[in-house]
Amino acid sequence: MATIYYEQDAPIDALKGKTVAVVGYGSQGHAHSQNLRDSGIEVAVAELEGTANFKLAQEHGFSPSDIKTAIDGASLIIVTLPDEVQATIYESHIGPNLVAGQTLGFCHGFNIHFKYIVPPNNINVVMIAPKGPGHLVRSEYVKGGGVPCLIAVEQDATGDAKQIALAWANGIGGARAGIIETTYKEETETDLFGEQVVLCGGLTALIKGGFETLVDAGYQPEIAYFECMHEVKLIVDLMYQGGLSYMRYSISNTAEYGDLSRGPRIITDETRAEMKKILGEITSGDFAKEWVAEYKGGLKNFNEQYDKDHASQLEDVGRSLRKMMKWVDAKEV
Repeated sequence: MATIYYEQDAPIDALKGKTVAVVGYGSQGHAHSQNLRDSGIEVAVAELEGTANFKLAQEHGFSPSDIKTAIDGASLIIVTLPDEVQATIYESHIGPNLVAGQTLGFCHGFNIHFKYIVPPNNINVVMIAPKGPGHLVRSEYVKGGGVPCLIAVEQDATGDAKQIALAWANGIGGARAGIIETTYKEETETDLFGEQVVLCGGLTALIKGGFETLVDAGYQPEIAYFECMHEVKLIVDLMYQGGLSYMRYSISNTAEYGDLSRGPRIITDETRAEMKKILGEITSGDFAKEWVAEYKGGLKNFNEQYDKDHASQLEDVGRSLRKMMKWVDAKEV
């Protein structure tokens, strides 16, 4: 069973009277900055001047600066930048300005685990990964709650790296819900696998495949959209609330029998073999190398695949149908 820490296990004292620098004021950055400040911690924000996030930080009462200025004298430096730019920013702006005894914190383990960032031995390296987007981390904190977090310590140079990480998690509200102990390896590899095989890659491919099967068989695209895309939220919400059992309890007996008897014909031994292959690409570092090369190469394949799906019949039909559903609060891009 996992080790889980709560407020009594995560005193915020380790950060009291010290400065925390947050590098990046995006989805996670804005939440960590505001929650830590509201928890009584001094926060310095680093953000690129002239950007929308720079302006947002100012609107939230911060005085954002360059990275060197923000991390000067900071006890904890939290990096919330996108994975693909972290290594470059670290090499040019963070690494050269680190001082022995500081703690470097991340919200995802990608760059540390795959060694695109290799901090010096005299620096603590920790991770607090909230299991929810930044807006939820912020809104739950404001309500008096919190979002569960993962904690990992990769490098303990000062002997109190874990206490600092726990204090960080407490300061953003995570200790109210629970902080689950993990490792950089486990968090990174399971996160990538979940995204690729289930949450994003697997789900979108399943939706597209179902939609195309119905349309190719002569059914109206609008009907296919409702059955294969729109109603996904109904099922996922039920799973979110009570797992597979509550979902099956809530749907019709016909739907439940179809689930139990036909689902295994979709996810076959061949599918599971491909899942294992994808996991192997993740654990070997091959996916990380591929993604870094794709980004450095100008995202040609990435953009081609995105544009193809963006212009697909599934997306076109969806854009039209969402106009009929005012309660959806459609977000078109």
